[in-house]
Amino acid sequence: MSLNALNAISPIDGRYRTKTESLASYFSEEALIKYRVLVEIEYFIALCEIPLPQLTDFDQSKFSALREIYKNFDTKDAQEIKEIENVTNHDVKAVEYFIKKAFDKLGISDYKEFIHFGLTSQDINNTAIPLSIKEAMNEVYVPGYLELLEKLKELASEWAEIPMLARTHGQPASPTRLGKEIDVFVARLKEQFNLLNDIPSAAKFGGATGNYNAHRVAYPNTDWKAFGQKFVQEKLGLHHSFPTTQIEHYDHMAALFDTLKRINTIILDLDRDFWTYVSMDYFKQKIKKGEVGSSAMPHKVNPIDFENSEGNLGIANAVFEHLSAKLPVSRLQRDLTDSTVLRNVGVPFAHTAIAFQSTLKGLNKLLLNKVKFEQDLENNWAVVAEAIQTILRREGYPNPYEALKGLTRTNEAINQTSIANFIETLDVSDSIKTELKAITPSNYTGV
Repeated sequence: MSLNALNAISPIDGRYRTKTESLASYFSEEALIKYRVLVEIEYFIALCEIPLPQLTDFDQSKFSALREIYKNFDTKDAQEIKEIENVTNHDVKAVEYFIKKAFDKLGISDYKEFIHFGLTSQDINNTAIPLSIKEAMNEVYVPGYLELLEKLKELASEWAEIPMLARTHGQPASPTRLGKEIDVFVARLKEQFNLLNDIPSAAKFGGATGNYNAHRVAYPNTDWKAFGQKFVQEKLGLHHSFPTTQIEHYDHMAALFDTLKRINTIILDLDRDFWTYVSMDYFKQKIKKGEVGSSAMPHKVNPIDFENSEGNLGIANAVFEHLSAKLPVSRLQRDLTDSTVLRNVGVPFAHTAIAFQSTLKGLNKLLLNKVKFEQDLENNWAVVAEAIQTILRREGYPNPYEALKGLTRTNEAINQTSIANFIETLDVSDSIKTELKAITPSNYTGV
């Protein structure tokens, strides 16, 4: 671990940096600055393409050189902008001044006042941040989600025919199959992921109070609403929110965070179930040479990966919940609370990434203890009572539920023999008795 990591306040930039590093390209301060530069450059190019009267003679062959400013953007450039910000005490204005200096170097100084023309800072922030979230989702979140989903699908298939004693309220219940129980989580995750695809990546772009005031007073004959929509949707690939106040209303972003929170909740539920299965000895865990399970008890192999995931999902969801509750609320045409809150948008993504990796690691360490599954089923013959009374109902047998209740609600052990003896006492045909005796905890697993 580097010295910087050892001094990091947050574990996502310290202990877990290797697990979250891919998110730095989208949510770090340098990344935010780069996305702002991208929006400013693309906006200037879009003005040239109208073209505004003063930009008709701009050499459009320079567009590629302009785009190189953000395509080749690096830490040195970000540092230069931060130094400008030390003077301006305004982060977006510092970006504008940085680009103006680049215009000087490219010999196009005559056009530099059209950088940030008519805009407010939030036209840049409310396009840069949704763009960074969209690309982080596509490049980091979705691959991580799909890797975890594929592992669950693989285990659901591999263990599809493993009968397992179910537990409702913590008590033995109608048997199930291990693969099916995993498939429940697969189905839940896929449902929520489908909802993610329906949520637009929305962005605001319309001046100081959302009305293109400055744009229209300078060029009253230009359709600025159409321009803004085309710029946001075609240039940036985002959904144009209109009308707005000075800031994006964040309703779609809140929907995204709420859906991500639900996905995390499903995985947290899965973590707890597998933690419980390990505690029940349904699974052993692969041992890595040199690892220590407990500082005091040498025999222990703790389910730490599921625990780590659960803890990080809890933190992620707490932040997602605050973001989705806070961001859509702003006093009048805007207050500044969204700005400082949005700087934390990478935090829940980072804790989610840590959690995904931990759950995946835990799943990859599982070793099926088939004998324990079989023992639990064999020790709980009472669970076939539901099957017997249901067939008796089918046959019109009087009070079948009550008959089985009398058999099973005792403190005496119920086993194959006691069930068979009970079946013999029933006033049914031999063929029905044969049918009933064929039911076992291992084959009474439904569809």
